Parts: sequence; structure tokens; C-alpha cells
Amino acid sequence: MRHQFTFILILLLSLSIITLWWPINDSDCNSEAFWASKTQKFQVQATKVVVQPWHGKHQVYGIFIVPNEYKQTPFFVLTVKGASNHCSRPFGYSQNFDDISAEPGTHLVRYFVRTRIALRLILQGLYFQLNDKQNWTLTFPRSKSSQIPLG
Repeated sequence: MRHQFTFILILLLSLSIITLWWPINDSDCNSEAFWASKTQKFQVQATKVVVQPWHGKHQVYGIFIVPNEYKQTPFFVLTVKGASNHCSRPFGYSQNFDDISAEPGTHLVRYFVRTRIALRLILQGLYFQLNDKQNWTLTFPRSKSSQIPLG
């Protein structure tokens, strides 16, 4: 009975480790190609960051104030300095999140980091880096309406 319990415990621990460290590649676009391109880029830093994965799903996210001209952008790249890049298509925006209100001409984007990725980063000692809003950046391809004409 004791050997069976030990086996089950080791199995569960192994599955947990594999789940945390298994790479996820469900990105909607290619961030490496975007970074390598000569496309002009627009960046926004997080206004607020919440890092509380122990409270369950959807408890690790950044809130960004973005100009309305980027509502129809085809994609953006979230960068958490020292941690990861993730490319995604916009999927919603609001004027209010967590007591933060968008100014006229802007909207809010709340972008979530997967709980298991956040837990992995925390286990790697990156909690304070993950919890610093200065380390969170959304990068958009520069919109055509905001580009300065050349010549």
C-alpha cells in the first residue's frame, strides 16, 4: 500500500511539472517575424498589473490604455520583460477595468497571462519582475492613420 501511494505521488508530481513546463504555442501570429520586420511599431506600457495566480484562473493580467485608432489592429504583441512575448489578436476592450477609466479617445485592453505560465515564472524567481507594470508592454503595428507621410 505504501509503495502504491509513493508511486501515485511521484506520478502526480511528474504530471504537474510537465504541465507547468510544457511549451504552449497557441499564438495567433508570429511575433518573431513582427519584431524582425521594418514595420513601424507603437508601444504602450501597462497602467496596472495583477499577479495573483493562487486566486485561480484569470488572475494574472495587465491593463493598458490604448488610443482608439488601434481598436481595429490585426494583432499586438505582449512582452513581459525577461519572461515572454505573446502575439494575439484583439478580442475586446472596455472603458473601465478595476477602477481604471479610459480617457476620451482611448480604450482599455486587459491582457491575461496563462496561470500555468505565471506559476512557472514565479517558480523561476521572476515574481517581482512579473509584478512590475514597467515590465509589461503591448506593441502594435503602427496604424496607417498615425503614420507621418514621408517627403
